[in-house]
Amino acid sequence: MPSHRKPRTRTRPAVPALGVTTAALASVSLLAQSADAAPAAPRPSIEEVQKKVDDLYRQADLATQKYDAAKEATTTQRAKVDSLLDQVAAGTAKMNDTRRVIGSYAAAQYRDGGVTPTMRLLFSDDPQAFFDQDQLMGRLSDEQHRTLSTFEAERAANAKKRAEAGRSLASLTTSQQALRAGKEEVQGRLAAARTLLSTLTEQEKERLAALEKKKQDEARRRAAELAAQQAAAAKKKPAPPAGHAPTAPSGPSAPASSKAAKALAFARAQMGKPYVWGATGPASYDCSGLTQAAWKAAGVDLPRTTWDQVKAGTRVATADLQPGDLVFFYDDISHVGMYAGGGMMIHAPHSGAYVREESIYYMPVYGAVRPG
Repeated sequence: MPSHRKPRTRTRPAVPALGVTTAALASVSLLAQSADAAPAAPRPSIEEVQKKVDDLYRQADLATQKYDAAKEATTTQRAKVDSLLDQVAAGTAKMNDTRRVIGSYAAAQYRDGGVTPTMRLLFSDDPQAFFDQDQLMGRLSDEQHRTLSTFEAERAANAKKRAEAGRSLASLTTSQQALRAGKEEVQGRLAAARTLLSTLTEQEKERLAALEKKKQDEARRRAAELAAQQAAAAKKKPAPPAGHAPTAPSGPSAPASSKAAKALAFARAQMGKPYVWGATGPASYDCSGLTQAAWKAAGVDLPRTTWDQVKAGTRVATADLQPGDLVFFYDDISHVGMYAGGGMMIHAPHSGAYVREESIYYMPVYGAVRPG
């Protein structure tokens, strides 16, 4: 090799260390995944689930009362429409009878020489116009005049009934729409409660049951306190004079009247039957359907909804409750039960439950009434 030529030095491109490259790629991938993934929503606590389920059942109770009110309005409105339509049909039949009488006058005049202008006027669209034609009045006999007057009165009355029937039909349509909306709302609330409960694990269901038992125990403790207070108050009442019986039973275990006793006995006999929203018995009940049926068995007619039942009696304080009294719950008065004595009530709780005896303190008390 010639001395003036230097040997060529080969250089190789720098290659990063394998470990560093892998770690960098992994970091980039992890960052990309973190950027794409949304943060998971925190799972609600069992206490939150319990509160949510209770709220959904209460909302379903409220929606049930709306449904009951709409159903009652629909039933009442339908009966009114049917009655008005019957009256319109009867009025039309009377008008047709009167028309036939007027027709006999026309036939008689035709036989005597043709239909007179008076008869043509009788069959016109506006027989009332006859009374505006003084010169024609003398052509009618007294009987014909009375017949025409009767016909005009019948036609006016029938027109009024038709208009009233039209308004009632419109109200019926509105009530039916409210009924459908109420049904959908109840079903939606109950479905939401079922869906929420279905997401719980077995362990979570056990914890929820424990929370429910704790709630029940506290409610029973408060019921026992009320029973003790009522018993103490009954003992302090002065005894009746010698030879005189008490005017009415008193104390936490004695119904205020024989009617209250019958109502309570009826309610107790329904225990174990399922709650069904909108039901009034005999196989199932909602809360106000049960109290209405119980007092009806005692000969007292109560309105259908809790909002009307709370007005159907004498208001009483919680400390003065007697068996048979109606106890209402929540500020929206969406639930009702019948006081059974000892701080307990019989009620239809909610969908999925059965008519049962329970402390009145299981729910926040709104107030109470004593049906007459």
